[in-house]
Amino acid sequence: MTEADAVPLDESNSEDLAALLARLVEETPGKTQKDLAREVGISYPTLNAWLNRKRGMSRVHPETLRTLAAVLRRWGADVTEQQLFEAIGRPVPGPSDEESEERLLAIYRQLSVNGQKALLEHARLLQRSSRS
Repeated sequence: MTEADAVPLDESNSEDLAALLARLVEETPGKTQKDLAREVGISYPTLNAWLNRKRGMSRVHPETLRTLAAVLRRWGADVTEQQLFEAIGRPVPGPSDEESEERLLAIYRQLSVNGQKALLEHARLLQRSSRS
């Protein structure tokens, strides 16, 4: 069997974020990219740059992706946070709650300056390793 005979992969499961967002907005009657940007709380030029692949999406804040998913679901789109994170090649971050954040901040505040720097560096390493 040659490459020409190979069956193409199902591309619907491998959409990047630009293709996924464009498709979901297109499938949502009466809604536009400008509506999406406004409801998510980002500028239209930012969203437009993502959709046209003129701005990298690897640094999109996790809360922005979560908000995108929530807005699109509210519009009736069948999309999950996981799909959006996978579309940019990142795992879905774990849930965050105020109590955990307060405990982490309390620990941080009790550390010496060097301890704080070490904790931040460790957190950055964890963040990088979770992206690969």
